[in-house]
Amino acid sequence: MRVSLFNFDLPQHAIALRPARPRDSARMLVVRPNDLALEDRLVGDLPALLAPGDALVVNDTRVIHARLYGHRRRGDNTARIEATLIERVSASRWRALARPAKKLACGERVRFGAAPERGVRLVAPLDASVSEKGENGEVVFAFDVAGAALDRAIEALGAMPLPPYIAGQRDADARDEDDYQTLFARNAGAVAAPTAGLHFTPQLVAALRACGVALYKVTLHVGAGTFLPVKAEDTSDHEMHAEQGLVSEATAVALNETRAAGGRVVAVGTTALRCLETAARQDGSIKAFSGKTAIFITPGYRFRAVDALLTNFHLPRSTLFMLVAAFAGLDRMKAAYAHAIDAGYRFYSYGDACLLFRK
Repeated sequence: MRVSLFNFDLPQHAIALRPARPRDSARMLVVRPNDLALEDRLVGDLPALLAPGDALVVNDTRVIHARLYGHRRRGDNTARIEATLIERVSASRWRALARPAKKLACGERVRFGAAPERGVRLVAPLDASVSEKGENGEVVFAFDVAGAALDRAIEALGAMPLPPYIAGQRDADARDEDDYQTLFARNAGAVAAPTAGLHFTPQLVAALRACGVALYKVTLHVGAGTFLPVKAEDTSDHEMHAEQGLVSEATAVALNETRAAGGRVVAVGTTALRCLETAARQDGSIKAFSGKTAIFITPGYRFRAVDALLTNFHLPRSTLFMLVAAFAGLDRMKAAYAHAIDAGYRFYSYGDACLLFRK
């Protein structure tokens, strides 16, 4: 399909720079397949829109301090380098987006220190070599430490990797340390937040459980490539970045029992949906899964595991807007986004949500 089909105009002022407070006070647009009317609600209304026996599936990944700041030394000359980690390659190597990448060559050394907004810390610097250099600013850093020691150094020296459409308008600060993690964040490894999960509060979870809605967790370590606009002209020419995912045996069994009893599986976020669809068999049942997924969902895809989707409003020409168009219909989602813009909904990671029921 032509990527231009998934374009739309979004005014700059619609991009949210801070989340709603409390989190579940964010607005939520309800989109049903057989009802042309769009329903303006709040995320806190979710218990009234689901039914006893339904199952919510959230992503419990935790965002790491994936933005690193350092210097490359070449003789007496130094150059400031900013790197955003996007994919772990091995125990000691990370693929990253580096700026300015033209200042780096294979074999050169970079010393990373504390992020400016985090101040001076009594932590040793982190050294790395450039082991590979690709296109569009991609490099692979081979760090001098590995495994848990590298994880600790990244957490100590790095900063929260806010998306570029937020970071381009303001600096990250202490509030983002909490705001950009979900209530469910447990397993460290993501370089971007599963943003639909940002809307949940303990009170909302308690209200859902009181209404007979169960909650289950999967893990998908979100990579930066998930949110980027597609540069190809046709979807068939776009290559997704792979991300590490996990669906436990217990969760797979519980979700299959939910479906068998007539309940619905409601994915909280496109990351949870992609993890479940990767784990789904042809008959719609879900199996345990552990591994990488590069599933790319566009209109024409036959959904097998998920009946409803809670998600934020996404970038034009992005793989995520393609996914919601596949789930609820392209024309339907273009109309929903036009309504959201006119009605003043807030877009992207810190923005409002929509609840989509599968067409």
